[in-house]
Amino acid sequence: MTDQIKKYRRTALIIAFVILFLDQATKFIVMHLLQLPVKGEIELIPFFQLTWAQNYGVSMGFLTASTDFQRWALVALTGLIGIAVWIWMNKEKAKWDILALGMVLGGAMGNIIDRARLGYVADFADLHIGEFRPFLIFNLADAAISIGVVILLARALLIREKKNEINDDVQLDES
Repeated sequence: MTDQIKKYRRTALIIAFVILFLDQATKFIVMHLLQLPVKGEIELIPFFQLTWAQNYGVSMGFLTASTDFQRWALVALTGLIGIAVWIWMNKEKAKWDILALGMVLGGAMGNIIDRARLGYVADFADLHIGEFRPFLIFNLADAAISIGVVILLARALLIREKKNEINDDVQLDES
């Protein structure tokens, strides 16, 4: 393993912990200082407001945990996914994939902490255009996970390594 790859992995871990810290800090501010759970909504600008939501499931309401057993099963499942992301990050060699996995890991840790501590994930960011809401209400952890996944998908779908293209050409010539 090169020193450069080690550096990317250290940077990805720093990104993960910065995202975790910022996620938990914004949730503390929204929940305790702004008292959003009591107020329900706070309009900041015409297309963005803080709207309180307790997410008992995962993305888009899938796997909703309605009992303590389901809650802890979901904590365990998302914890295993977080471990899988960490392992992938430590095996990955591409800089941008490593950094994107750091974003996913940081977001996952933030939401796992919420679910374990509160029993739900605290969501509050409400981006909208009038009544049209292109996104569900989310938090910083969700945004980090989404951006990390988009980077991974874009790289997987749009960027090919020259090595793979050469191998594809050789296989075509041999046929």
